[in-house]
Amino acid sequence: MSVHVLGIRHHGPGSARNVKAFLEKTQPDIILVEGPPEGDELLRWSAHSGFKPPIAILAYIPDQPHRAVFYPFAEFSPEWQAIYFGARKNIPVRFMDLPLVHSFALEKKEKPAEDTISSNAFRHAEVTPEVYQDPLRHLAEAAGFNDGERWWEYMFEHRRDDEGVFDAVQEAMQTLRTELPQKDDYVEKLREAYMRKTIRQAEKDGYQNIVVICGAWHAPALVNMPKQKDDNDLLKGLPKVKVETTWIPWTYNRLTYTSGYGAGIKSPGWYEHVWHYPNDDGTRWMAKVAKLFRSRDMDTSTAHIIEAVRLAEALAALRNLSKARLEELNEATLAVLCNGDEILLQLIREQLIVSDTIGQVPHEVPKPPLLQDVEKTQKRLRTPAEAGIKELTLDLREDTQLQRSIFLHRLLLIDVPWAHIMQVRSKGTFKEQWQLKWEPEYSIRIIEKGNWGNTLEEASANYVAAQAKDAPGLQAVCALLEKVIPSDLPKAVQALITQINNLAAATNDVVQLLEALPALVSVSRYGNVRQTDETMVLGIVNSMIARVFVSLPATCVGIDEEAGSKMTEHIYQLNESIILLNQQDQRSEWYTTLRTICNHPNTAPIVSGYSTRILCDAKIVEGEELANRFHFALSRTANTSEAASWLEGFLKGSGTILIIDNRLWTLVDQWVKSLSEADFIALLPLMRRTFSQFSHAERRKIGEKAKKGITDPTATALAPAEDIADVARAMRGIPVIAQLLGINKKGTDQ
Repeated sequence: MSVHVLGIRHHGPGSARNVKAFLEKTQPDIILVEGPPEGDELLRWSAHSGFKPPIAILAYIPDQPHRAVFYPFAEFSPEWQAIYFGARKNIPVRFMDLPLVHSFALEKKEKPAEDTISSNAFRHAEVTPEVYQDPLRHLAEAAGFNDGERWWEYMFEHRRDDEGVFDAVQEAMQTLRTELPQKDDYVEKLREAYMRKTIRQAEKDGYQNIVVICGAWHAPALVNMPKQKDDNDLLKGLPKVKVETTWIPWTYNRLTYTSGYGAGIKSPGWYEHVWHYPNDDGTRWMAKVAKLFRSRDMDTSTAHIIEAVRLAEALAALRNLSKARLEELNEATLAVLCNGDEILLQLIREQLIVSDTIGQVPHEVPKPPLLQDVEKTQKRLRTPAEAGIKELTLDLREDTQLQRSIFLHRLLLIDVPWAHIMQVRSKGTFKEQWQLKWEPEYSIRIIEKGNWGNTLEEASANYVAAQAKDAPGLQAVCALLEKVIPSDLPKAVQALITQINNLAAATNDVVQLLEALPALVSVSRYGNVRQTDETMVLGIVNSMIARVFVSLPATCVGIDEEAGSKMTEHIYQLNESIILLNQQDQRSEWYTTLRTICNHPNTAPIVSGYSTRILCDAKIVEGEELANRFHFALSRTANTSEAASWLEGFLKGSGTILIIDNRLWTLVDQWVKSLSEADFIALLPLMRRTFSQFSHAERRKIGEKAKKGITDPTATALAPAEDIADVARAMRGIPVIAQLLGINKKGTDQ
């Protein structure tokens, strides 16, 4: 009987190559792999042709799906090569790490307040004491490297002679475990004890040639076994919880350190290249870089590639390396292909060094019903999950694309932001533009919502109903209805409309009605495109607007400046809604309401000014009436700040009217001139705020008009004549004009 312990680096292509070669040579009768025993049942699917790494085992607590852990595998992961070898050769494969039924229970016992989703499944040397953060650092420093990862990669991942490599790894780790202070990590001790228990069980089952695949740090602990009784005593009486597992697709981006993965790597895309082309001198890699640049319309010649490879080889030789590593290739790429531009090198990092590769899992693999329904819908609508960012434009007049839109909106309802709307062109449009990017965590969110229903339609409808019951008020329910309408959930829509009707009838708060209206009115845009009967909502909208018309004038009276600014925004939204509804009788009532607001002497000045502007734009108030209202508002000598506030409301959002209408321009000009120096200085910040809302072109034209001193002669009656015309100055120009017209001094033609 023989037990071979192979200490490896998780997701290391060199380790994977060595493991594969060792298995081919040894031909074991059982393989034990570091991983959760709950995943043993999943291993029977590993030879399925539909599998395409990177993939991951997802383990979670059924009653608390947000408490989950991922065990990812890439094609170049040693664990995956061992699993795949066993599947091809019909050799039994077992996971041997501490069962998650205990790990989850221990985590809950130690940290009851924390609920986390973790991808830190392969935990080798990352434990609390600082000396253990990177135990390989000690060996790296002795060899002249500044970190353990670079040392390991140089010594093992790019090593061509693999003879005795696992013995060397075991000896190195044994030395570190002996020389470093003993760590007191309870969970680590449990893990290694259970690994030894699994090995003993394999021996007890009669297997004679056992191969064990584990993180390098654990290898000595599995070779030098303590007494069986000590391990059994340590593992006795551990708490348990129920755990379920399944396979899900993974991404290279989630294999990196930056994603928070404890056993992560820096360059999964590069490692895949090293796995497939171990003897590449850099030529194939540079060819990939050139292909990437050419796809982005950047000129890259064959000469560039040759020169970059030569430079990388020269750098490797200067550093006493047998071949160029990624570091040398990057430096050569930066110098030759990128012309020193770090931004282009960042493109290479994203697209090649890390890559946006995503794996595939067969649909036949057992999954929770809701997750299975989502995946079937993705396949039916031909919208596969992709790791990279993808833009999708949908024409809602086509049935398939309408179904895609409904599908994406339903996912948003259950808090799965796989896609978000980038642009909806104009009101009443038939197109939607989405941006999609899949993250593995979305599988957890889908599983978590599985208690609301077995299909996406059922789960989203039930989840919305629960949200509606807990909604804090009318505005929240209206906003929820706006999200539900595009999701084609008629029962949920009807329930929300009923709730909105009840809440609207019970409230006397005009502001609450104003806040809720825009979301309800926008629902009408989906009427024809989404085959939704907007008349269900229209009756409630009209009723709410009628109530607003009655109560709004009194609400605008006697409020302070801050409340007036907020009310102005509400009036703006209400005006936009009324324009969108396009009902003539309703518009007439709206303009009557605005007149009432303007005419009340105690209406907040900013509200009165903006109401006047709406009436002006609608040509309800114009000409002499508009000028009189303007003059009356700006001639409030008792409080110039009220006049400035009224002007701010009138000019809200656009100053074009001052450019076009010289009469109003003259009134503003005269008002500014009439201000005392103290009033002008006091009002300057307010006026600056008003004019800062205008576009750059509007401000420029207003400045030019002020410089030229353009006024309207019909407005001269509103100010003393001497303020408008300088007679003496005008007389001095008469001789010049006479000469230009050819008139002599005696008044006769020459």
